[in-house]
Amino acid sequence: METVFDDNLHDLKIEAMSNLQLYGWNEELFQQKQESNYKDFAHGRVMVTHRTCYEVVSETGCYICELTGNMLYGRDTSEYPCTGDWVIFQSTDIDKGIIFDMLPRTKTLYRLKSGSVSERQAIASYIDKAFIVQNLDSNFNVRRIERFMLQLSEENIQPVLILTKTDLGFDVKEIEKAITHISHKIPVFYTSIEFPKSIDKLREFIHIGETVVFTGMSGVGKSTLINALCGQQLLQTGVISDSTGKGKHTSTRREMVLMPNSGVLIDTPGIKLFGVTNDNTDNLSEILDISDYEDKCRFKDCRHINEKGCAVIEAVENGEIGSGVYESYLKLRREAWRYTATVQEKRKQEKSLSKALKVYKDKYDKR
Repeated sequence: METVFDDNLHDLKIEAMSNLQLYGWNEELFQQKQESNYKDFAHGRVMVTHRTCYEVVSETGCYICELTGNMLYGRDTSEYPCTGDWVIFQSTDIDKGIIFDMLPRTKTLYRLKSGSVSERQAIASYIDKAFIVQNLDSNFNVRRIERFMLQLSEENIQPVLILTKTDLGFDVKEIEKAITHISHKIPVFYTSIEFPKSIDKLREFIHIGETVVFTGMSGVGKSTLINALCGQQLLQTGVISDSTGKGKHTSTRREMVLMPNSGVLIDTPGIKLFGVTNDNTDNLSEILDISDYEDKCRFKDCRHINEKGCAVIEAVENGEIGSGVYESYLKLRREAWRYTATVQEKRKQEKSLSKALKVYKDKYDKR
């Protein structure tokens, strides 16, 4: 089922049109626009990404925009606009337009493109905070949290852990033990739409002009949480399944809504596997609280697998580092290295191909 574009959501967009600062527009973005060949055109922010078009909010209205042929065929698909991007466009009708350019993308949430080992897909951009949403039930998985944190670290996006459905009951000690190695690194909120105070506390954490993306698996309640934060039914949600206790997946696209008197919220479809595209293993060590032990290893190039004098392995054996954390570290590191190696090999092949084409062209021109 598709997200509802109802009157309430339309009213919020109308309210913000005269002030794009509510959506994050600032002086830095204005200066970047001045460097574009299309600086005299209108600018706006992508609110919804469809398969072939984009919903863009601007100072003069909301437009359904398509890409120019130059953008459509002159760029890789990974460089097409995503939800959150700032674009420069020209209106062609009262509610239609054409996108000519896009401001340099920053603070972006990426995922490994489905079916690929080296291509990444932009989920949302210009993000200040990422709410990692998980249910407090049998599907709770700290390994997914670690994976999201690794992805966010390279883009300087603040991760925030949102644990939902506290009204259903959970083992506090068990949860705290599971997240003890990351809970001192990121804010953690225990929430339930049945407990308005927990929503109020979370609402206070979101500030005017900030952009917050909601990530997590299908059915964890991202859309429901956004509706609760906004105080109205902006996004459609599914009923709770009696067999699984989870909400049915309803978000089929990445959509942005403006929270009244606050920031911008981006809902995303649930993702079962969030492939690693961050090759910074130093970030991984910091996230999993392993870096302090690494400094004590006998060898600087220690891989922490079977080397003598490895302080990390010793810490695992002594129970200072949980075995699950250590296994997660090795798995995520392998994924990061595999991604890096594949990307480098791909670039090497592209470079060789470009060189071969140049040699061929030079020979052809001399004829």
